Amino acid sequence: MIAADAGDVGVVVDTIGVDPELVAAIDALSDSADDGGVSPEAIDLVVDAGLFGVSVPREVGGSDLPLADVVEVWLQLARADASTGWCVFAADTALAYFGAYLPDDGVDRVLSASGLAGRLPIVAGQFAPNGTAVASDADWVVDGEYRFGSGILHADLAGAGFFATPADGGNTAYLMGCFPAVEIEPRGNWDVLGLRATQSIDYGVHGVRVPQACAFDFFAPVVHRGSAKHRFGVIPLAAVGHAAWALGVARRMLDELALVVASGTRMGAASAMADSDHVLIELARLESRHRAGHAWTLQVAEEAEAECEASGVMLSEATANLVRQACVHVNRESVAIAREAYSLAGTAALRDGPLQRCFRDLHAGAQHYFASDAPSVDFARTVLAAAGPEA
Repeated sequence: MIAADAGDVGVVVDTIGVDPELVAAIDALSDSADDGGVSPEAIDLVVDAGLFGVSVPREVGGSDLPLADVVEVWLQLARADASTGWCVFAADTALAYFGAYLPDDGVDRVLSASGLAGRLPIVAGQFAPNGTAVASDADWVVDGEYRFGSGILHADLAGAGFFATPADGGNTAYLMGCFPAVEIEPRGNWDVLGLRATQSIDYGVHGVRVPQACAFDFFAPVVHRGSAKHRFGVIPLAAVGHAAWALGVARRMLDELALVVASGTRMGAASAMADSDHVLIELARLESRHRAGHAWTLQVAEEAEAECEASGVMLSEATANLVRQACVHVNRESVAIAREAYSLAGTAALRDGPLQRCFRDLHAGAQHYFASDAPSVDFARTVLAAAGPEA
């Protein structure tokens, strides 16, 4: 970490992957983005900087960076603007899945979706199995009602999870598929407290034909291309993204708090905030909690990637649970950091601005499944299993 001049965006930036000028430009676009969603210009800035596709296989045009570097890129984009960072990491991981798990015919269809040679398509949608599908020739005909389509209004491809029944009446499978985003039926319904600019709207999918080559098995994907991270499967790789996002928004919160402490005086206080031992101790504790979570996220990401590199098979259940728990931990810690930082900043956080926006966005992100208690139950069972029957 180094001190850097990033305009009004704070006092500390990471050096891996993201130019401070890009951070400042995305931040400037975020102020008026809530009503219309994340600015396409902000996404273009990310694409032009070569920071979209960092988790996508090289064979389909991604940069497929080491996972620790991917975390840092996603973290810094979320630090610049939580909604932009959210939409980018979600689209990045979605394209990583399709790029790694679809057969060649499906990948060819996906890569042609943007209509622009050399540009990776933006994929958005909800992958929970909220739809059903029946086989028709070489397609699945999908019907369902979906929610949380983050960034889907500016996407090339829409994604959807569905239970698919083969034409011969065989076993139903849980698949993830993609199709042109113009085929969704937008429902709106994104009147929320935080992450407003993600425009994570509800949308319908009815009678949409999804080529079978553009869908893969959620629980048992076949890895056709990519690197070790693509042997994580859907949930652990998404968990890495959610962890990086929370770390980035909390990092912005702490950077903004440091600016307030360095220059502010609390109403009624006898001295400047920077001269208060209480304020300095609280700031040090918040920084320590954030840096500990950051370090653990990088550690588990590197361990999981190394495991898949060495084994050549999918990530073990025990390591997947560890990755998911790290995600839960940093999301919960980030919300706690936001609450304490908001209180410590006093009236500086009361009005609209980065502190208030980060506070709202972290609380919105913490409502997600990836910050819920479910992964903690699985992780605790892994811990008990490792302890053995005598524990």
